[in-house]
Amino acid sequence: MLTPEQARIYSFKVVPSLPDNLKPLLEIAQNMWWTWHPEAVDLFVRVDRQLWTESGHNPVKLLGSVSQDRLDELANDESFIAAMQRVHERLSLHLRQTTWYQRNHPETDNCCIAYYCAEFGLHESLPIYSGGLGILAGDHVKSASALGLPFVGVGLLYRHGYFQQYLNADGWQQEFYPDLDFANLSVQPIEASGGEQLTVQVRLPGRDVTVAVWRVNVGRVRLFLLDTNLPDNEPGDRAITSQLYGGDMDMRIRQEIVLGIGGTRALEAMGISPTVYHMNEGHAAFLALERIRRLIEDHGVSFDEARTAGAAGNVFTTHTPVPAGIDRFPADMVERYFADYVGSIKLDNEGLLALGRENVFNKNESFSMAVLALRCSDSANGVSKLHGKVSRDMWKSIWPGVASEEVPIGWVTNGIHARTWLSADLTRLFDRYLSADWQTTPEAHSVWESVKDIPDEELWRVRQDRRQRLVTWVRWKMRESLKRRGAGSAEIAKAGEVLDHEALTIGFARRFATYKRANMLLRDPARLARILNNTDRPVQFVLAGKAHPADTQGKELIREILHFAREHNAVRRIVFVENYDMNVARYLVQGVDVWLNNPRRPMEASGTSGMKAAMNGVLNLSILDGWWDEAYREAENKDLGWAIGSGELYANYEYQDQVESQALYDLLEKQVVPMFYNRPDGLPHEWVAWVKNCLRTLGPAFNTTRMVQEYAEKFYIPAHNRSVKLTGDGLDDAVDLTTYVDHLRAHWGEVKVETIEADTAQPLGVSQPMGVHAVVQLGRIEPDQVKVQLYYGPLDGDGRIRKATSVDMNHVEGLGDGRFRYHGELSAPNSGQHGFAVRVIPGDQRLATPFIPGLILWDSQAAPTPKTAKPKPVAVS
Repeated sequence: MLTPEQARIYSFKVVPSLPDNLKPLLEIAQNMWWTWHPEAVDLFVRVDRQLWTESGHNPVKLLGSVSQDRLDELANDESFIAAMQRVHERLSLHLRQTTWYQRNHPETDNCCIAYYCAEFGLHESLPIYSGGLGILAGDHVKSASALGLPFVGVGLLYRHGYFQQYLNADGWQQEFYPDLDFANLSVQPIEASGGEQLTVQVRLPGRDVTVAVWRVNVGRVRLFLLDTNLPDNEPGDRAITSQLYGGDMDMRIRQEIVLGIGGTRALEAMGISPTVYHMNEGHAAFLALERIRRLIEDHGVSFDEARTAGAAGNVFTTHTPVPAGIDRFPADMVERYFADYVGSIKLDNEGLLALGRENVFNKNESFSMAVLALRCSDSANGVSKLHGKVSRDMWKSIWPGVASEEVPIGWVTNGIHARTWLSADLTRLFDRYLSADWQTTPEAHSVWESVKDIPDEELWRVRQDRRQRLVTWVRWKMRESLKRRGAGSAEIAKAGEVLDHEALTIGFARRFATYKRANMLLRDPARLARILNNTDRPVQFVLAGKAHPADTQGKELIREILHFAREHNAVRRIVFVENYDMNVARYLVQGVDVWLNNPRRPMEASGTSGMKAAMNGVLNLSILDGWWDEAYREAENKDLGWAIGSGELYANYEYQDQVESQALYDLLEKQVVPMFYNRPDGLPHEWVAWVKNCLRTLGPAFNTTRMVQEYAEKFYIPAHNRSVKLTGDGLDDAVDLTTYVDHLRAHWGEVKVETIEADTAQPLGVSQPMGVHAVVQLGRIEPDQVKVQLYYGPLDGDGRIRKATSVDMNHVEGLGDGRFRYHGELSAPNSGQHGFAVRVIPGDQRLATPFIPGLILWDSQAAPTPKTAKPKPVAVS
């Protein structure tokens, strides 16, 4: 006899049954636009407040769970219907109105940008994100919609999302993985022509894996999510989209094949032809191989020709400041997974592996997804000014002979989606005192100047209300947690006493990785206890964050903090909020007074939690790393937060932690706490002045409206134009450009700087020009195929050029036998010891960058470290 588990099951979908006049509610619920519009959220709260909480703030589940009687009641509630119609009209206006992109870039009407990321943090009701990377991606998509970019997203639809966290009685992190019910989420299957769900296939060793395609509407943007949990697939492959960042290396490479190759095939199957492919981190880098394969298949070109054409439209953003954070796969694993693929891109195994190695000759080096992305993209960037520099230093070996500052990796500093993270109270305050443009153009500095006009009393009242709301919510959250744990009534009652509505409240919330140093506060327990337990000027901390399930050290950090609180009578002053997600983050960044961030510099690529806090008038207390290094150093007025240290780097981590922890205590005791409690007339006027300065300075600079505009101007539109040019006309330009580079490679060994003539014997006046002549042997390379440049600047103590400037030298005459004379001029804008060198680089204007690995020659055949001979450095007076 069959068991229920063996019975054939016929599935069908049940959808909310709404009265006709409530149908717009479902349309609103199925577009994530509602997540950044408080009036839309209010609608769903009005439907049923308790169900809204129990559903995890999921409007689709809410509408499918509410009683029919309640729906009928709402259908006859004129006030509710009027509010719903206003929200629906705002959504409709968003979808049809003319946008920034349409107004400013009508010439790129055939542009399409595909944005790939392993995680997207749009809202806590769709938990397919782990932290900063995913939330940044979600904010990016929201601003792309607001700005009207021709934009689609590509990601994975994880059946269990990211793990949920709770702590046992000892403070040790425990994990569980909820089963996401796609039918009750704001996701919809993409239908194929026959009415069934659209699927594509990717090849894994010995079998094909079927991938289903879903869609999430985010305003104007369509986010496509891929799912392998299908009956056609074997159990191991159904699990590919089971968990975000779960499993071993073998699972990770399968996920990244599905994302990069499967995602590209899904777009093609839907008739979407991007001109720009943005890889947000290296997880999606296999898309570059799939693009090369399709170009070879369609045009019969070589690998190099297809790579040239494909790279023109590829943009790669790295978020990782340390090599250890990059996905790397063993060579044999890559060979196994691409055994059936490598021939289709006209490479052998060694050729494929070389694409992912910094040193292409080192066969023991693992395969790096970041290196693959860099080698197959004409555009690359870090996510803050400092991170751009760190990335150039980290990856400079890919471009041997190129000075670090000229390595072709730029930066776009991250931002946050203001309307997602700004509290409703501040939103209303800004509506009263700022121009109406603050919501539509948050990047405009002039809009934020009116923050000065907000009365101190009103701004401080908002800050107090948000702190009180945070404290009330934390108490409720702790009581619920204790109830689930089976705690006694006395312990549950004590949870109602944690925190103080009036006390200085400091927030710390992020992934509990060791380099983020969550326990730096604890290095001097007695001193911290004095700060916490000062009855006149109390201080309290609210912490949250998850450690990766495999990170025992990260879990120990959480446990250490909770044990400290118990052992030092500080359980009311140090509170850890379980299961950090976007909902927890909103309460914290809107409710605390100070945001603490103390990573080990320079390991924080950007960090966006501090930006969210700053947007809410929370002052940052941070190490000068990531975005804060840029924000604090470049601000005209430093009265917007505090810097821990001055950006020093230490070889001894133990010593660094000691020095910086003492600096943190000093700041708290001598500056932060006294200013907060200095209230001569009942108001902390200096504190409020800093809050205003924080809002005015950081609000317009660190939001995703500015960020996405910058991506469009610096990367997307140039990549689109190059892509259209190099992939048009049967790839003729790409083939010609590849032939040009091949010619340079074939004859680069013939290039030599033979002589340099310059009068360096006498000091040079400031801004006085100095002529330089050079004779260069080019062999079978023509003068118009290269640039001969002067590379000059002030010298450091080791005789190296720093803050260099480069200028093209002019071809003067041919001397026969492939020899040519060049002339150029340089000048120094200030006095001191200066130097110059001469170099030869590719000169074709069609190149995205003249710095092609292996094609740079210095007159010394070495990197630019001029010595005090031939000719001597110049003393400028």
